[in-house]
Amino acid sequence: MERTERGWAGHFICADRCLFRRNTLLEHKNIKIVISTVGGMKDIHKEGEYEQIGYNRYYETMAFHSKKDDKKYHDIDVGRQIYFKSNWVINVLKDDIEANKMHEKVVDEITKGLLSNNTFKGGNQ
Repeated sequence: MERTERGWAGHFICADRCLFRRNTLLEHKNIKIVISTVGGMKDIHKEGEYEQIGYNRYYETMAFHSKKDDKKYHDIDVGRQIYFKSNWVINVLKDDIEANKMHEKVVDEITKGLLSNNTFKGGNQ
């Protein structure tokens, strides 16, 4: 199992406005999965204000298989989302510590699954 913390947002079209961004790449055998957490999005219309990134949430974590043809960065394939049991939403603004904990729980869940030979196939695979 190889784990790489990366310095860019893994998902969300407005991630450039988010003050919190985490992107973890997990590689196990021939499987590459990206876990991405974003949040704390600045409101571009009201200086000093923040806005939700989705319905009733200020932070979210999502996971995806990487693009099959991306041999360098292994960025997400939006058509190959992975669903997990761990919490993926925080509806409280400016809670970066909890966002880190949420991200780590998802990374742990997917790591354990990969080590147990779960390929996380299904859905739009």
